[in-house]
Amino acid sequence: MSKNNPDFDYLIIGQGVAGTSLAWHLLDAGKKIQIAGDLNLPSSSKVAAGIFNPLTGKKLVKTWLADALFPYASAFYTNLEKRLGAKFFHSASIFRPFRSIEEQNTYLARTADPTILPYVGPQQTNDLRAYVDAAYGGLEVIQSGWIDLPVLLDSSRDYFIEKNLYTEERFQTADLNIQEEYIIWKNRTFGKVIFCQGFMAHENAFFNWLPFTPVKGQILEITTEKALGPEIINQGIFILPVTEFKARIGATYSWDPLDWEPTAAATAELEDKLQSLLKIPYRVESETAGIRPSVKDRRPLVGVHPEYHKVGIFNGLGTKGVTLAPYFANQFVQHLENGKELNPLVNINRYFSLYFR
Repeated sequence: MSKNNPDFDYLIIGQGVAGTSLAWHLLDAGKKIQIAGDLNLPSSSKVAAGIFNPLTGKKLVKTWLADALFPYASAFYTNLEKRLGAKFFHSASIFRPFRSIEEQNTYLARTADPTILPYVGPQQTNDLRAYVDAAYGGLEVIQSGWIDLPVLLDSSRDYFIEKNLYTEERFQTADLNIQEEYIIWKNRTFGKVIFCQGFMAHENAFFNWLPFTPVKGQILEITTEKALGPEIINQGIFILPVTEFKARIGATYSWDPLDWEPTAAATAELEDKLQSLLKIPYRVESETAGIRPSVKDRRPLVGVHPEYHKVGIFNGLGTKGVTLAPYFANQFVQHLENGKELNPLVNINRYFSLYFR
């Protein structure tokens, strides 16, 4: 076996939104890949709501790099839907009810900012007021929506399996044999290995020195007696309609315990907020929890190991993974294949001092 001709160019560990986005970009670059996934492992991508929102927080701040991230993600997912014959990209405005006249005045003043204005829609609240408490009206955020992550991941996995690009395998880093020429895993050779493991990266001996600050989140799925509109409602919690009579409600933030089990306390917290917002009867159908792979500085972790240059990571996408993943997957592939510089705010070299200390 020549060092220039391994069996595969890349081994991707993990098939969440990070691994899936990276896989598609590598395929489009003409690379030969193998993806190792394990459906028995918990995954934040499997339970995440997948909402993309250009204006966030109480101060109505534009999402970091929104002007680049959102158009790229829209084009990526739209194209992928056509390739897979699946529907998972849903454009939907986000309605933010005002809590008071003061908040109304503050938000409307913010919309005068020319950088904010392209993401603000007309104030149309009559239909929503039939089931949402919006006595003071609200702000409509546009260029927003959600990705149905289970459909995206499952339809992508079906494609990868059909093309013999996916293996269902419980990965252990000890099984990697890193040679000078290439990497050996399961009697196959690879040019590089990229870890896209989400929260599970804390068990990865190559990258457990990175400053992950994982956060647990819980969401509910409810059914309603009256039909919901397509708009996402956001006031302290989100109400994400997935059908006319079904919605996801979220999300909580907690740091202890960091496990994958829903709790009664988190359900109570969500219901308390929901009952002050939703004016129609509902029933809780299910509760799910996940652990977000967040990072200390709230920026992704992308790059190549400081010592093992055939080993990389694509992780730390946090709550904005559906928009961050496509854009930075493209940037990472350009870096790996063409030597283009990564955005310094995501390049893991910003943390190399933690590895060498």
